[in-house]
Amino acid sequence: MNTDITASAKPEYPVIDRNPPFTKTVANFNTLDYLRLSTITGVSVTVGYLSGVKPNVRGPSMVTGGLIGLMGGFMYAYQNSCGRLMGFFPNEGEVARYKK
Repeated sequence: MNTDITASAKPEYPVIDRNPPFTKTVANFNTLDYLRLSTITGVSVTVGYLSGVKPNVRGPSMVTGGLIGLMGGFMYAYQNSCGRLMGFFPNEGEVARYKK
């Protein structure tokens, strides 16, 4: 196990931006990111609704589940987009778009 705190992960793909700002990362979302975000949100709304059936609080439970899913889906899409910009995930599309 490497315990050296100066060791860091090396990107496997071309680096577009080492420290992308929030706006650039969100603007870099692709179709798959939006699909994942909406899927996670939709599943969370459904789980929230179903978990609120027994105590009869379906509405509030559904909204809470949806908000949690929306935040989680956004963070997942943000992580993937940021990883592509920093070169940790495959980024052929981004390289073609930003190297013009």
